[in-house]
Amino acid sequence: MKMVDLLLPEFDEEMAATRRMLERVPDGKSQWQPHAKSMTLGRLATHISEIPAWTVRSLTHGEFDVAPPGSPPFQPRTLATTAEVLAQFDRNVADGRRALAATPDDEFGKPWSFKRAGQTIWTRPKHEVYRRMGLSHLVHHRAQLGVFLRLQEVAIPGMYGPSADEQRR
Repeated sequence: MKMVDLLLPEFDEEMAATRRMLERVPDGKSQWQPHAKSMTLGRLATHISEIPAWTVRSLTHGEFDVAPPGSPPFQPRTLATTAEVLAQFDRNVADGRRALAATPDDEFGKPWSFKRAGQTIWTRPKHEVYRRMGLSHLVHHRAQLGVFLRLQEVAIPGMYGPSADEQRR
């Protein structure tokens, strides 16, 4: 059995769960934040919609430089509406799924480096970068989004079973 045959069902389940959470993000609240050190709700939702692109980045390239020498550094942006967040998420999920499905087993063991201004911050095997930056990173921020939504009195969808908002009484 190929590795992708094991990884694709998990990818699909996590992306579907994440989409259910993103669908609940209320328009008009993008500047709200629970604490001064927290991202805004809009930035967090946008960031989550960007994360599936890490699947492509981690499996089809050997490195990523967040501030490449001679180029401007990455500038975070915030999409204005939930529809825009979902559209970006859907594009990134489709691209990520295609990249994952096309990855041969031997590619997962190849090294991948995260850089800043040409300096290597860390290097890990691609399978680990995919897992940590593509899935674990997504789940981490999805959980944050759940807290943000709860504080906005938004019903939370179930992720791995029914949520407290979905349980039958």
